[in-house]
Order: sequence, then structure tokens, then C-alpha cells
Amino acid sequence: MRNDAEATQPGRLLAPGQRCRIRIWNRADRSVTTVHESAERLYEAPNWTADGRLVLNADGVLWTMPADGSTDPTAVGIPGVPPLNNDHMLDPDGVTVHVSANDFHIWSAPLTGGAATRVTADDGGLHFLHGVSPDGSELAYVHLDPSGDAVWSSGTIRVMAADGSADRAVTTEPAAADGPEWTPDGKWILFNTEAFGHAQIARVRPDGSGIEQLTVDEHVNWFPHPAPTDDAAVYLSFPPGTEGHPADKRVRLRLVTGAGPVSTWVPEVWQAAETVVELDGGQGTLNVNGWAPDGSAFAFVDYPIGDAA
Repeated sequence: MRNDAEATQPGRLLAPGQRCRIRIWNRADRSVTTVHESAERLYEAPNWTADGRLVLNADGVLWTMPADGSTDPTAVGIPGVPPLNNDHMLDPDGVTVHVSANDFHIWSAPLTGGAATRVTADDGGLHFLHGVSPDGSELAYVHLDPSGDAVWSSGTIRVMAADGSADRAVTTEPAAADGPEWTPDGKWILFNTEAFGHAQIARVRPDGSGIEQLTVDEHVNWFPHPAPTDDAAVYLSFPPGTEGHPADKRVRLRLVTGAGPVSTWVPEVWQAAETVVELDGGQGTLNVNGWAPDGSAFAFVDYPIGDAA
């Protein structure tokens, strides 16, 4: 999700001396590989397709590239849609991508490019996509109310059918919530919320029941992403005291593993998370699920300045 200043722009820009690196964390040996680096274009938020490609956002459009970096990113044309932000998700059908645009609506389009269909209604709210149910029948998104003074703290989690119908609230507490994503078995929605103070990872049943805090620490935790193999999850952790999920912070990627499916993990499993990467980034690094389909790796983006490794 973007802040209000960014929402009017086609895309974020690199600062002088800053680089954008698309990177892969490999689960087997815990190594990090850079598959693409740019000093001209700021890429954000990689997804990983079933056929081994990454899908990212830059300059208000989608880009795709082989996950091994064998060729440079190429743009995906989606005519008639306003500039896109970094909230995009792959449909389980393998041919559709759901995107959020800077008109604050959610759209669905062919992953290879082509005409899009707007999904969200003109309900006066701002809509930011974050999750697709395992069967592709529903979308989870963040709904913001633009009428008050604290627009960017008004986020609630909502779920709708993939065609925009049957929209319902999942969270209603007066605290910012973001990043909703289903567990692979569809039993829970993982998200981050400030309901417990500062942003922490939590879960809730898709019907809105059973909300439960999962992480409990001083760091500001965002964007939980379960592996498709249902045996790991990763989330983005900001330094204590961070407000929102800003860019250009020293952040951590934290790995959670446990016995059984992600939906069965008790809070103690989440609280045993380990830091696997420290990097310069934040906004754009891990906004969407970047796990490889086989759970062997995940993609992320960092934004070092100068000679930072």
C-alpha cells in the first residue's frame, strides 16, 4: 500500500546514488543471489509464477522477468488502467493477475497483458489488494476511508468475490490493518494490525472471527507471506518506533517454520521467527507474496545507496 503522496505518481524513483536489486533468498543454503540490478528503475514487490518468472511493479506498470535473471525485465501492457502501485497478486488459474491502481481500485487482467476489468465498486473508499483465496474465488483487500483526518490509519480488512460481489468486512476494530493473505489451506487470513499497539502479525478467520495476535515484540512487523508448500512463512520487520511501512529503512526479513500447516501454528511458533536477511528497504521490498511455487526460495527487493553491499 502507498501513502497519499505516492498515490499521485506513476511510480517511485531511485535517489541519487541508489540502486535497486532484485534478489532471491535460497532456503537450502540460505544464500542470497542478485538476479537483476538497476540504477535507473525502481522495481517493487515480486511475485513468482508457476513457470518460473517474477512479476514486479515499476514506473506504474507491471514487469516480468525470469527468476534466474537470464533476461532483463520486460513491461506487461494493461491498456486503459491508471498507473499501478505495488499491490498485485497472481490468481491460482495461472493466467490472471489482480492489481491495484492509483485510482484506488482493484483490477483483473491477463498476466501476459491485455484489457483489464475493474473489480471494486465506487463505494467512496480506497482499495488496496493483498490476497487471493487458494481457490481463486475471493480477494482480500485493505479498505481505507478517505473522509477523515487519519486516512492512512483507517485500514480495515475486507473480502469480496473475485468479480467484486459479496463484499464483507473481516476486521472492524479502530486500528490500522494491512497485508491480508490466506493460509494455503484457506482456514485463516494472516495480516498485520496495530490493534495490539504497534504493527504486529495476526490472524483472523475469513468470517471475521477468532482474531489472534501472533508476533509479540518491539519491532514493527508487516506483510506475512506463507510459502505455497505450507511449511514456512516470511514477514518484513521494521525497527521499533517506525510508523507505517516507509522506504529506505534498515529492515529485516524474518522466517517462520513449524510442524504442520501454517494454519495450525500457535503464537509461540511465530515468536520463534529468525532473521534471515538484513537490508536497506522497506516499502517495495516484500509487499506481496514472493515465494517460489515449490517453497525453495523467495524473491525480494532492496535499495542500497552508494557502496552498501
